[in-house]
Amino acid sequence: MNPLELRIKELEERLEKFDKRDKFITYKLTQILDGRNIQTGRTTGTRIATATDQKLGFYGVTPVVQRATLTGIASGGGDNDGIARTRCDAIVTRLQELGFLA
Repeated sequence: MNPLELRIKELEERLEKFDKRDKFITYKLTQILDGRNIQTGRTTGTRIATATDQKLGFYGVTPVVQRATLTGIASGGGDNDGIARTRCDAIVTRLQELGFLA
């Protein structure tokens, strides 16, 4: 193989790693410049993190996996205030974990 053929083969191999039929794979940081938008489809919607064990974080916080749903929501009785406060605290904690609250 001549040098040009070797170079073409190398470039084809690199492209194959990056450009799959149904996705792009990147091994580097992706940066979106100011004033750019992310547009999504209007028919079926778009997902970010497609499995519960995939980690996600916003605003520089450490990414976390999806947490289990909250249980024990107050439904009546004398201890509703304490239960409600506990659940509100749990919601705030989860929002902080994702980076939506400081």
